[in-house]
Amino acid sequence: MKIGFVSLGCSKNLIDTEMVIGLFKNNNYEIVNNPKEAEVILINTCGFIESAKVEGINTILEMSEYKKTGKCKLLIVIGCLVQRYKKELEKALPEVDLFIAIDEYENIWKKIEELINKRTKEQATCLDYMDRVVTTGNTTAYLKIAEGCSNRCTYCAIPYIRGPYISRKMEDVLEEAKMLAKKGYKEIIVIAQDTTKYGIDIYGEPKLTELLEKLSQIKEFKWIRFLYAYPETITEDLIQLVKVNPKICKYFDIPIQHISDTVLKRMNRKSDGASIKKLVKHIRQEIPNVVLRTSLIVGFPGETKEDFEKLYEFVKDTKFDKLGTFMYSKEDGTPASRLKEQIHHNTKKSRYNKIMELQQKNSNENLQKYIDKELEVLIEDITFDGKYYVGRTEFDVPDMDGIVYVNNSKKLEIGMFVKCKIIDKQEYDLVAEIVE
Repeated sequence: MKIGFVSLGCSKNLIDTEMVIGLFKNNNYEIVNNPKEAEVILINTCGFIESAKVEGINTILEMSEYKKTGKCKLLIVIGCLVQRYKKELEKALPEVDLFIAIDEYENIWKKIEELINKRTKEQATCLDYMDRVVTTGNTTAYLKIAEGCSNRCTYCAIPYIRGPYISRKMEDVLEEAKMLAKKGYKEIIVIAQDTTKYGIDIYGEPKLTELLEKLSQIKEFKWIRFLYAYPETITEDLIQLVKVNPKICKYFDIPIQHISDTVLKRMNRKSDGASIKKLVKHIRQEIPNVVLRTSLIVGFPGETKEDFEKLYEFVKDTKFDKLGTFMYSKEDGTPASRLKEQIHHNTKKSRYNKIMELQQKNSNENLQKYIDKELEVLIEDITFDGKYYVGRTEFDVPDMDGIVYVNNSKKLEIGMFVKCKIIDKQEYDLVAEIVE
């Protein structure tokens, strides 16, 4: 049978999808990209915030139409949305033939085979990192080092969806990394909900620095980056490793969420405003060419005008290289959803717009520093008109940050690393020419 996949949500979810693809491939299914051709369609959903839920429902309804207009006979839905709302979804969406929650992944193939009315195959019955089919091209791959989260931020549903923080054994992570290296992947992106807590639950102390050191010894890897580093668990050893190791990208993604102590306390965050400011200053002193990215939440319950002004001034003064902002989303079952001081949507939207307008100015100023500099660019695509190659520097995470448009003055291959001179900038992107 032919099967097609739709993966929604974060890169951690994408790895789950890649393992499911590997499971079907090992059981002799044909993987297709066109949903019109698929006899089975599987959707991996996200249930993190309200917009992700809406996207999930809309995607399910969209894919269900292929039962009428395509060859689809079976529609399977898995992932975070199912974990949170399985019973409600089963009642509301009869178009779906099978819902599988995350805590049922241990028996995922048994459930699928029962649905398809085939004999269960013993050689591949559960998700396996070593069997995943990487879907992010031939050069870049994600490497998940932990599941779940134990931080218990009051706004976040991840612990209720994915469970507590559980690190993978270092030897298992390294085995998967070596497999990816043999397949030709040059850029590895280490991910978890909180990478800086990696290993504490197994080894009694943080092990991210040690893991990154061992990954950098795999000669095939050229770029290694890690997402996401919580401010309270960024160690001096980690900062120094990023500083001196040529394979570790000079890039920190530090999700601070806010700078007001009052709001941080209500969020149950472990850092305060002073420690965050001190950390940012220290990293920039130690690694002058570092790129800092953060994420913020505006409109959290009880956020006053004064709280927001503190955040605005902090963003204005700090000039993060990259910044993402979210309007607070009231998530079922989270402590923050029960707080009385909920902020009106219009206020949240106004604060969101102010931060993003400010960041646009900051980004424009930050990109100016690259003009006339030479940077290494990973070539990933070519524009429709063929005038430019499209690539990234070590300072850009795929699908999250900016890109580099490289003048097509020389024939290049996708997946090449090319030295380029930056000659111009756009709103969030750079324009470059190849250095002969």
